[in-house]
Amino acid sequence: MDNPAKARALAVLIPAALLGGAYVAQYGFGLYPCEMCWWQRYPHFAALALALVSFVAKPARVWVALAGLAIITSGLIGGFHAGVEYHWWQGITACSRIEAGGSFTDFAAAPLVRCDAAPWSLFGISLAGFNFLISSIGGAAVVALAAYRR
Repeated sequence: MDNPAKARALAVLIPAALLGGAYVAQYGFGLYPCEMCWWQRYPHFAALALALVSFVAKPARVWVALAGLAIITSGLIGGFHAGVEYHWWQGITACSRIEAGGSFTDFAAAPLVRCDAAPWSLFGISLAGFNFLISSIGGAAVVALAAYRR
């Protein structure tokens, strides 16, 4: 597999895996997203779309590199969010999100999710911290592989 094909594969797999993990955490384990969690998802949606466009639009390297930059963007947002969770700095909004199903009773019973409290962590790293690590390293790899020419 040559570098552009590796970059394209990573540009699809990284956001798909991270979004898949986010939705499993949300719907499988009840870890509802806060406002900043959603901010991290949006660049992954864009990255996935850009990576898929690279299969049909030329030059593919440009689309893959843009996907890599979107992945890095999500990672940077994740790093900022992790800093808010670890109380290194303050968030820029009141940062709470209410998940509602549509009816008033669903709205009233929906959980209030705060951005400054990590609902889950592993080895002291929150989900936002893992997004920062995976997206920053993975996105940089995508951009580097897309830019590299033999």
